[in-house]
Amino acid sequence: MPTRLYYTSFRNNIFDTHVEQPDQHARLLTYFSDAVSAFMQDLDRMGRADDVMVLVFSEFGRRAAENDNLGTDHGTANVMFAIGNGVKGGHFGKPPSLTKLDDTDNLIHTTDFRQVIASVIEDWLQYPNAADVLNGKFSGVPIFA
Repeated sequence: MPTRLYYTSFRNNIFDTHVEQPDQHARLLTYFSDAVSAFMQDLDRMGRADDVMVLVFSEFGRRAAENDNLGTDHGTANVMFAIGNGVKGGHFGKPPSLTKLDDTDNLIHTTDFRQVIASVIEDWLQYPNAADVLNGKFSGVPIFA
């Protein structure tokens, strides 16, 4: 396929839940995990697994505290997952505190998502200057082997 970057999302924002989250998220994460695993296995079977990296992210984080409906509301600080043969395994960045929150009761992020994007742009896509895309300079995260 000629395009080097593809973006896809879940229909109907299925992870945008605010009610009874534990069971919903466990089920949704299982579906998602199974789909990514099958995709990566297909790439490996076709001999293309070294050519693909999957970056998983959400446009919003969640609050640390549970709401009255056994869910959590939109917040800050989130995780990103980089998946692929060329990715170093492990955790990068410091986890945010669940007790030391900002003045609006949100998590305080410890790694700017643009650092991860900068690494993808420069280290994976081999574009020499992520600042052209990100409108600023962000130090990368060593996520690639």
